[in-house]
Amino acid sequence: MPGENALHRLPIAGASGYNGPVNWPTECAGVIPCLNEAGAIGPLVAAVRSRVTTVFVVDDGSSDGTAAIAAQAGADVLRHPATRGKGAALGTGWQCAHNRGFSWALCLDGDGQHSPDDIPAFFQCAERSSAALVVGDRMSQAAAMPWVRRTVNTWMSRRLSIAAGRPLSDSQCGFRLMNLDAWSRLRLNTSHFEIESEILLAFVAAGCAVEFTPIRVIYKSEQSKIHPFRDAVRWARWWRQRDG
Repeated sequence: MPGENALHRLPIAGASGYNGPVNWPTECAGVIPCLNEAGAIGPLVAAVRSRVTTVFVVDDGSSDGTAAIAAQAGADVLRHPATRGKGAALGTGWQCAHNRGFSWALCLDGDGQHSPDDIPAFFQCAERSSAALVVGDRMSQAAAMPWVRRTVNTWMSRRLSIAAGRPLSDSQCGFRLMNLDAWSRLRLNTSHFEIESEILLAFVAAGCAVEFTPIRVIYKSEQSKIHPFRDAVRWARWWRQRDG
């Protein structure tokens, strides 16, 4: 059945991952996509900057004070005049980090649901496994996730695991550590929430090591930027077209 077969792996020449000592505070940049996160972004930037020196906040067309608050907290702010989607915001941040000479990008959502206290676990996982992509794994505490998110994540992760030919335990987590050299060699097309799925399959297909590390599950009173019907339709469209 289309979309269910394991990926055809075409390793990229010199596929990159962790290949030696990394000075994480200076060689890794934080990348935080944001849309109207004025209430959370300041403390988040400050906490991430205690782990990495440079944090890029990509303001994806916010109508509140997200950009100003992020800048006050010490972030390098990149702005989209109009909302383009999470995938587009991440792409802007990754490209800027790569252009500035960073080797790695640490990605967190801007609403505070990812704990900066978990950041060292990503670095340790990359060092231990030589992975090019390390993804946060919430599934050991899945009961703490909202039912809809848990159900959708489990369903998508099963389908993506079949396509990848290996387990992908938490395919939709946006808390990630990514090697930018490996990323720069990939062709990515999505601009919204499908980016989480697309980049996982792209790294696996390129022969890059992908690992998962357990993280905390934090859900507060924030309003999710995911629109269940619209984003499900986008994901389904991407799923049908990805082998085209």
